[in-house]
Amino acid sequence: MTVLDHRALNRATLARQLLLERAGLPVVDAVAHLCGLQAQEPQEPFIGLWSRLTAFDPAVLSDLLTRRSVVRTHLMRRTVHLVTADDVLAWRARHDAMLRQRVLGVYRDELKGVDLEELAADARELMSDGEPRTAAEIVRALAGRWPGPGPRPLGEVVVAALVPMAQAPPRGLWRTKGGVRNVALSSWLGRPVDPPASDGADPVGQALVRRYLAAYGPAATADLRAWSGLAGLPGAVAAVRDELVRFRDERGRELLDLPDAPRPDPDTPAPVRFLPAFDNAILGYQDRGRIIDDAHRGLSVAGERVVLVDGRVAATWTVTENVVTVDPLRTLSRADRAAVADQGRELAVFLSDGDSDRVRVAASPR
Repeated sequence: MTVLDHRALNRATLARQLLLERAGLPVVDAVAHLCGLQAQEPQEPFIGLWSRLTAFDPAVLSDLLTRRSVVRTHLMRRTVHLVTADDVLAWRARHDAMLRQRVLGVYRDELKGVDLEELAADARELMSDGEPRTAAEIVRALAGRWPGPGPRPLGEVVVAALVPMAQAPPRGLWRTKGGVRNVALSSWLGRPVDPPASDGADPVGQALVRRYLAAYGPAATADLRAWSGLAGLPGAVAAVRDELVRFRDERGRELLDLPDAPRPDPDTPAPVRFLPAFDNAILGYQDRGRIIDDAHRGLSVAGERVVLVDGRVAATWTVTENVVTVDPLRTLSRADRAAVADQGRELAVFLSDGDSDRVRVAASPR
């Protein structure tokens, strides 16, 4: 079985993640290809798409949100993701058990004795009018019958687990501030969430395996679990295994992939790319060694924005008063510093709507 080293996996990841060269895809197609973008920080998906698409116009993504073609919702890993309407309706029921388990993992004591099915029915009735509500408003409406859990556990279990919700605009629009107002997905999209297969099969799980590999492969089943948060995909993997090709990584793990998916030559040049906080190009794996050194792994869960140089995390970046500041994590060559500065200037232009192209690349660490 062919062994793929970190560099080979890196180039495959960059190609699948549209980071090896920017793609000319429509925005909605890019969101679908990426299986959504992590989006608990509302402006970060715009940066992620700017780094991946040619001539990305943030107004297009805002329009997709207001037209309800793309939604913000709790999904993979119980984190807020930006996903297409078609995908959230198809995938949500498959994530139900995981979402409940993750909330219970935090609030098991507070929710002990609560009949979650009855609570879900009450919450669905409340949200059936299609009115967007804050979590606090939902809690106030339900607390009379459900005083036991307390406001925060009650709000989180309803909003993030029991009732499929979308976060209504203006939350998540470009350069627009807005608090989270939740609306039932079925009301927002005018269609119910797809029910689980009645015959016990798992077509959604199988589709998730294929879609994940298209955007993240080659990957191990542990990587698939880390991305999705779902523990119950071995059956889906087994069902599609005959469609897939197999490799091993340097640790000896079996990697699965779609046979015709891109696996570029490891020596393919990789351009500098600026990634937003919590980008799934990093978080979408259990073993993130293909893109980030172990010494810097904590950055990926701390909300740091990072810069890829030669395909790997090599710096962090911030923006203050329209100035993009880059702080290298390792020594950068003169050519790499120039490339980082060039891409940083383009990012400054994008973030400032053309008012600034200022960038500062700090000295490399000694």
